[in-house]
Amino acid sequence: MKVSTDRRLRLAGGIAASMGLAGFLAGGFLVLVLATGAGLPLGESLSDRYIRGVVLFTLEQAALSTLLSVLSAVPLAIALHRARFPGRRAILRLFLLPQALPVLVGALAIVAVWGRNGVVSDALAMAGLARLDVYGLSGILLAHVFFNLPLAARLMVAALDEVPAESWKLAGQLAFSPTTTFRLIEWPAIRQVLPAAASLVFMLCATSFTIVLVLGGGPSATTLEVAIYQSLRYDFDPGRAVVLSLLQIVLTALLVMAANRLGGDAVASFGLGGRTKRYDRTGALLKLADGAVLALGLLFIASPFVAVVIAGLKADLTRLLTEEAVIDAALTSLWVALSAGLVALLLSLPILAAIEALASSERRSGSRLARQSRRALEVTASLVLVVPPVVVGAGWFLGLRQVTSVFAAAPYVVVLTNAAMAVPFVVRILGPALATGHRRSEKLADSLGLAGLSRFQIVDWPAIRRPMGLAYALAVAISLGDLGAVALFGNREFTTLPYLLLQRMGSYRTEDAAGLALLLGLLCLTLITSSESATKLRHGSGR
Repeated sequence: MKVSTDRRLRLAGGIAASMGLAGFLAGGFLVLVLATGAGLPLGESLSDRYIRGVVLFTLEQAALSTLLSVLSAVPLAIALHRARFPGRRAILRLFLLPQALPVLVGALAIVAVWGRNGVVSDALAMAGLARLDVYGLSGILLAHVFFNLPLAARLMVAALDEVPAESWKLAGQLAFSPTTTFRLIEWPAIRQVLPAAASLVFMLCATSFTIVLVLGGGPSATTLEVAIYQSLRYDFDPGRAVVLSLLQIVLTALLVMAANRLGGDAVASFGLGGRTKRYDRTGALLKLADGAVLALGLLFIASPFVAVVIAGLKADLTRLLTEEAVIDAALTSLWVALSAGLVALLLSLPILAAIEALASSERRSGSRLARQSRRALEVTASLVLVVPPVVVGAGWFLGLRQVTSVFAAAPYVVVLTNAAMAVPFVVRILGPALATGHRRSEKLADSLGLAGLSRFQIVDWPAIRRPMGLAYALAVAISLGDLGAVALFGNREFTTLPYLLLQRMGSYRTEDAAGLALLLGLLCLTLITSSESATKLRHGSGR
């Protein structure tokens, strides 16, 4: 096979995979619109008081969550970067865990710490003060800050790590005060990543589903995604679901465009603390202040994990592990998650191969068409950010209802939806490694005429072998903890662990819910941390 033929085949495979992904994401919604058999009274709907309230609350809670997360992250990131102690990297690794923790488990953890019967409320009651109520806007904000504060702090630490060493040396030589160091060095570095962090957090909060579903306080605390779910699952109002889905897609598309324009690829900027050496002077008072900030941040982020473990251990884990419903839900979750992870890889690899084939053509000829086509494929890989899972599920839920049994098709729709959710993350993990491998070996591979399977074995596979395990584990963990798609399709015959956990919460079986949350959280965290460790070990053995 010729090299040119190999590139054409890679491009064809990538286009086919991207069209399949786009067709699944857009197809359900298009079928939904056609299946309703009615027009879309957008003007009338936008004047609807309930819909206006949902849109405004979606934007309000996202804006407040972003403000709290980003403002809190600034002093925390600076204290982390300035401090030097043996456990610093461990703290930065702890900041990875909220992203690996299933959102439903995180919401339960917030209730265990801040809820009416939580640790903080008990302390307030002992002091003669009123207990807290986390259901409504306050609980949603707490949960969003728990998940997004570490994310924003890591982005800012990564930005500070990129400050040239000469700047820190100059700060030490000129004996800059902490205020001057912040004004001339720290703030300019943080300011560069601040739009990216804020836009990313805002988008995550605006598309939040599970947190609002669990902690929302009724109609006054409902976001667009939860309203779509309620319109189908409880009210069965397809017309309203269509309008809400359109509004959600438009809102998310605007957010993604704003994120790309303001911040670029923020997700690629994570850092675990490099070897940056600071020479600026810190007095005892500043060290004390840094210690207080770190202690408060660590307490806020670590306490929900501790609460999940303590509450989970109080449950009858032996009974849960032998209960037929739990075993069936666990097996269902595992096969759905493993299948979704595999499908995500099978979709991502052809898209990445096509992107690299177009990048190669762009480097050789500077083709504008190749550049535009490459960007189109990159956008397609991130389409799930524009069309959220609840919208996809809503579309297929009503579309399939016209031709077959929705619940018979449920497993396949959930697997495909979860796989689509994981594709952007798999592409982000494998893409840089594959691009680096191609830049290093492309000319030699072309001169040797490597193509087809030989090129994959010699050029592609060595580049992606190390991060492949992490990409697959992340895809599996995303599917294991997802509640978006299965919330619509779940039933007695098709129950996953998150769906069973939601059912136990709804029937006030709190001990069972706590035990299931512990099992689900441990399963997801083990997948992520073990895969990351294995990846790093393979990296080390390759040096």
